[in-house]
Amino acid sequence: MKKNVFTKAILAATAAVAIACTSPAYAAPDAAPKIGVVSLERVLHDSAPAKAATEKLQKEFARRKADIDKQAADFKARADAFQKNAPAMSQNQRLNEQRDLAEAERALNREQRAFREELGQRQNEEIQIVIARANQVIQDLARRENYDLIVQDAVYVSPRVDITDKVLKALK
Repeated sequence: MKKNVFTKAILAATAAVAIACTSPAYAAPDAAPKIGVVSLERVLHDSAPAKAATEKLQKEFARRKADIDKQAADFKARADAFQKNAPAMSQNQRLNEQRDLAEAERALNREQRAFREELGQRQNEEIQIVIARANQVIQDLARRENYDLIVQDAVYVSPRVDITDKVLKALK
C-alpha cells in the first residue's frame, strides 16, 4: 500500500517536472529540454558491476548449493530404498524408517529454505550496490551532458532519448 502511494507520488513528481521543463514559461525560448531514459533492467542485466555481482554470488553460494543438492540426492536414494524394501520390513522397522525419512525431509526443506532466503537477501544487497553505482553514474552523466531530466524505465522510449548504452559504458 505504502509502496503504491510512493510510486504514484514519484510518477506525479516526474510528470510535473517534465511538464515544467517543457512549459514555455520556464524554458528558454529556443532551447528544448534535454531528456534521457535509462533502462534499469538492462543496467541490472548487462552492466559490468551486475555481471561481477552475479559471478561473486555464484562463487559465494556454489559450495552450499552443492551440499544441499547432495543432501537432496541422498534423501531421494533413501526414500527410493525405503519404497523398495518396505514390504520386507516389520511394521516397527517401517514406522521407524518413515519417521526418520520425515525428519530428514523436514531438515532438508529447512536447509533449502534458509539457502533461498540467504541467497535472496544477498542478491538484494548486491542489486542495491549496483543501483547506487548506476544512479551515481547517471547523475554524473546528467551534469556533464546538461540533461534536464533523466527517467529510469518508461512504457515507451524513443532511441533518441535512450541513454542506457552511455550508462553501461560508463559503468565499465
